[in-house]
Amino acid sequence: MTDRVLAIDGGNSKTAVLLVDADGKVLAQVRGPGAPPQTVGMKRGLDVFEGLAREAAAQAELSPDEPIAAHTSAYLAGADLPREEEDLTRAITERGWSKTTFVGNDTFALLRAGTAAAGGIAVVCGAGINAVGVARDGRTHRFPALGAISGDWGGGGQLGNDALWHAVRAEDGRGKPTLLRDALLEHYGETSIFTVVEKIHFEEIELDPHALCPLVFQVAAQGDSVALAQVDRLIEEIVVLATVSMRKLDLMDEPVDVVLGGGVLTHTGDVVVGPVRQQILEAAPLAQVRLVDVPPVVGAALLGLDHIGASPSAELRLRSAYSEHVPAAALDVAASG
Repeated sequence: MTDRVLAIDGGNSKTAVLLVDADGKVLAQVRGPGAPPQTVGMKRGLDVFEGLAREAAAQAELSPDEPIAAHTSAYLAGADLPREEEDLTRAITERGWSKTTFVGNDTFALLRAGTAAAGGIAVVCGAGINAVGVARDGRTHRFPALGAISGDWGGGGQLGNDALWHAVRAEDGRGKPTLLRDALLEHYGETSIFTVVEKIHFEEIELDPHALCPLVFQVAAQGDSVALAQVDRLIEEIVVLATVSMRKLDLMDEPVDVVLGGGVLTHTGDVVVGPVRQQILEAAPLAQVRLVDVPPVVGAALLGLDHIGASPSAELRLRSAYSEHVPAAALDVAASG
């Protein structure tokens, strides 16, 4: 069997799958809905992954009787604790897609997508928020990332829910006046936030906090103090996640890549990334802060290629399929290899 890597980036809102060969050539790529097993259930989540994996195999014109790959590299939202990673590894292994399987949190795939160095820090801010760090000697740092019970704040869901919270309090007098109220009324096509809340309560309209998140940035751009405070708090939280990880790994005074990713960060231009970069550099002047420029599933594939011992040129080939930018570290490794 030709060595192949089946890479899965399983996010909250979408699932991306890549099938690549040992030379870094993309054999197939498919996308589907988000299906975190911790949210939708193990069987349902893995059924979604398997459907996409089989679709990738068919796209690559593989025989239905042969394993899809030598190795499955699955990096999943919700794989936040070692017990969850072990359960998912066992369940995916039982599906028989490949000889070997590795499951990790999707933030590690983001880190590998953004750097070819031996370590670094990654902060993701999409539906939720999380950060991981890897030192050059292999030590790792991570957060439980279980939501409010583990001290988390941030992400599109948080910002969207808070937007409604502030709009309600602005209307009934408990909070400061804010243009978030007007923005939400326009979004829902109503004339009263109370009506919005009532319809959400009776399930006549859906509360989709991720759809409300962009309104926070739109209103902040108009100078609204309440929305600006939310954006400032998000910036602070991202900086805290990155710098705490660096301190835990003794990287504050070292050259270190800090990779930023996730829909909230990539879709807000420099509004968040610019201040985050500035504040991280004030704390750690040798850091290199960058926004990831290839999909995280590429990072999952690269980690899979690392696992099967692919040559450095495989990384260059895979990255070149997605971006003109190739990290300098990857070029250095390729030259030495």
